Amino acid sequence: MRSLLDLLNLDNEVPDHTTISRRKAKLGKVIFYEHEYKVPVHILIDSSGLAVHVGQLRRPPKSRDYRKLHLCVNEQTGDVIACELTSKSARDSSRVASLVAQIDRPISSMRADAAYDAAGVYEAIENHRTHRSPRVLIPPRKGAQLASESATTRERNCNIRARSRIGKRAWHIESGYSKRSKVETTFHRYKVIVGSAMKARGLAAQRVEARIGCKILDTTAALGMPDGEMIR
Repeated sequence: MRSLLDLLNLDNEVPDHTTISRRKAKLGKVIFYEHEYKVPVHILIDSSGLAVHVGQLRRPPKSRDYRKLHLCVNEQTGDVIACELTSKSARDSSRVASLVAQIDRPISSMRADAAYDAAGVYEAIENHRTHRSPRVLIPPRKGAQLASESATTRERNCNIRARSRIGKRAWHIESGYSKRSKVETTFHRYKVIVGSAMKARGLAAQRVEARIGCKILDTTAALGMPDGEMIR
């Protein structure tokens, strides 16, 4: 570590890697995304697991602990615009309110998988700062029933009726829900570029690490993203 700092011409009194890890928790809330425009944004939300260090165990436990990384991605640019790191027991739908609270732009539409089919999710999106009700595309759970019409149930009822009328596969394509796959691509990029395991030990430092990882993703995306072309 000392030789690495010498190569970088940094005159920091940091004796080892563990000291850096401990100090990382004091960085607080790292700002990883700057909202340049106030135009409405289309968002994609999902979560994925990141492995954590289990200590010096000769036999790691069968059910290893991990952290859940919750991301909110700009559908058009692929930028991560909000993130949360929680324990593995946190429900995906419970983090939507805190994710959208990090967004100071109006939300035009939101896409997420069936794990987010909860009343609180629709309420969080509807109550966000917006000039009109956002389009919410979440596959209804099996056996989902229509609810009394209101501002927070309108989108869910619309999804239930549409899927019942045209079928699951057709609804995915016609509604635009299939664009949700872009958030899965973002998680793949995170695990390839940043890593699939947390380096920090404590939760506070791990949250800083996750935000730094998101900043790295956004920086690489700004350099240029590949264009896909279908080959027939």
